[in-house]
Amino acid sequence: MRRKDREITDSAQIQEILNKCTHCHMGLYDGEEVYIVPMNFGWTEENGSYTLFFHCAGEGRKLDILRQNPKAGFQMDTDFELRTADSACDYSARFASIVGTGTVEFLTDPADKRTGLAAIMDHTAGEKREWTFPEPSVNRVTVLRLTVEKLSCKAAR
Repeated sequence: MRRKDREITDSAQIQEILNKCTHCHMGLYDGEEVYIVPMNFGWTEENGSYTLFFHCAGEGRKLDILRQNPKAGFQMDTDFELRTADSACDYSARFASIVGTGTVEFLTDPADKRTGLAAIMDHTAGEKREWTFPEPSVNRVTVLRLTVEKLSCKAAR
């Protein structure tokens, strides 16, 4: 990271930023071009390792790409605030962001899918609780698990 003064490495601060982010942009490569798609997400952390979960329909371009190439990049940000100035070159912004890469898996086991869906609901609703998911819904939805391999977090405050 070029601006080491903005780097965030503290796990509690990273998790605080993750909690504030409302969506995640997933970047995929089909061999010819990059495809970027915004998605709702949930996350878990265990021993400093992060996992992101996403849900979607059972077909579409992102799934076609992921079946061929499960590697993905991701980006999320929050707390954007423009800081104005008298000169254009003195404008700046306040923000917090996370970028990274990982490998995506399609979850097929209903228990794994429920775990992923619960993480998404915990994050989206802003509270952890016992979520229930009807079996037909679990069977119908596609749940993706991205195991984070690299993560970089920074903030300009």
